[in-house]
Amino acid sequence: MRHGKKVNHLGRQASHRNAMLANMACSLIEHKRINTTVAKAKALKQFIEPLVTKSKEDTTHNRRIVFSYLKNKYAVTELFREVAAKVGDRPGGYTRIIKLGNRLGDNADMAMIELVDFNELYNGGKKEVKKASTRRGKSKKAEAAPEAPAAEETTSTQE
Repeated sequence: MRHGKKVNHLGRQASHRNAMLANMACSLIEHKRINTTVAKAKALKQFIEPLVTKSKEDTTHNRRIVFSYLKNKYAVTELFREVAAKVGDRPGGYTRIIKLGNRLGDNADMAMIELVDFNELYNGGKKEVKKASTRRGKSKKAEAAPEAPAAEETTSTQE
């Protein structure tokens, strides 16, 4: 029975597992997406999501906590600068796991894990959320505004 066993050991000792997850997290922060096995991607998601949450508030204490996990000052700098700026308003769910199929050599389930806000294909290149439109007609000001420049163009061409 596996009661209360929440950690996937990934067939490694604790020190090897922590070093591997730290290296994978640094690669994910640097490249914004990496290919790995599904089991490692799920373990990495649990490892990196709290670190991204910590990076949203840029304090010395949070930087030291994140550095104690990642052990790479360049990855910490990138996380607190670029990544935190993009995910500042997101309440969670910073990563996405996409299953890719099986690896040719050993038939392992492969997946791509990526930072959600850095994929422009799924985001559609949208930066701001559009406000909901009303069912009312346009106001008089909105209708009059486009006509005014058109009238100016006709007067300038007559001159």
